[in-house]
Amino acid sequence: MSASTYAAGTLGPATPVLSVSPVVLSAPGRAVDLEVRVSAPVTGGDLPVILLSHGQGYSNHLSSLNGYAPLVNFWAAHGFAVIQPTHLSSLSLNLDPGTPGAPMFWRSRAEDMKHVLDRLDVIEAAVPTLAGRLDHGRVAVAGHSMGGHTAGLLLGARLTDPEDGTEVDLTEPRITAGVLLAAPGRGDTLNEFAAENFSFMRTADFSRMATPTLVVAGDKDVSGHLTVAGPDWHADPYHLAPGPKSLLTLFEAEHGLGGISGYDVAETTDENLERVSAVQHLTSVYLHSALRPGDGGWQAACDALAADPGALGRVESKSGPESKSESESE
Repeated sequence: MSASTYAAGTLGPATPVLSVSPVVLSAPGRAVDLEVRVSAPVTGGDLPVILLSHGQGYSNHLSSLNGYAPLVNFWAAHGFAVIQPTHLSSLSLNLDPGTPGAPMFWRSRAEDMKHVLDRLDVIEAAVPTLAGRLDHGRVAVAGHSMGGHTAGLLLGARLTDPEDGTEVDLTEPRITAGVLLAAPGRGDTLNEFAAENFSFMRTADFSRMATPTLVVAGDKDVSGHLTVAGPDWHADPYHLAPGPKSLLTLFEAEHGLGGISGYDVAETTDENLERVSAVQHLTSVYLHSALRPGDGGWQAACDALAADPGALGRVESKSGPESKSESESE
């Protein structure tokens, strides 16, 4: 069964997409102004917004507004307006290593997304034909790898600032749904290098990440450069957070989840078009349902996945803060 079958009757046909970059937002106090790419269908109104936070790979430009075309193009072609900032951590900016917050800029990354939401009117006005077409009340955040850490903070995860010991709460109430793609997990299973160099990850706390979220993890995503926990580490944001949450585990998937960060990119170690298609379709259906109460598309997709003997993955969900995980597909 193809991935498109999981979304049958939920996602309409793909529509042409308009993509504009860079849209430059003034950002006083930031090392450089904030540049974003905006991608949206050429027609239609009341478009829900997805803020996409890039990862921190070895490429110069995948980790910027120029990455993640397989996801961005699909989401925009199926009714979303997608906004991608270039975070200060991007190698494409070539910032001085001594810039405050370097090299990961974990706090600035989340603040970038808040700044985008503050300036949605400016963004609409800057993109031809987009004015008046965004639904400011339906906003989701998605992030891959380090971008998943950023998205998690906006969805309610906490950490302790390694500089001053204060609890950091960057929860963004304007964001009402999220997708975490191969995101970092608990901090007590970091390897020695990561614990020393990415100390902000050591105190990750998902216990108050209450916003509805889909966690996507590959069962072969070992991430040995960060953790000793193995692939299960990337499922921590599901298991350690309250509901409502869903976990999509992709079989044989590594950190690139088949190639979501770009087309034919060297850093993808598990290139697989069907896997990318599954991520495209299932994340789209999930977000449409999460942002439209009463939409049954996600449940229908889970049922279709469970009924497919050759499924590329499985989904489990929990519905509330006190609920135990209940498998929706085996």
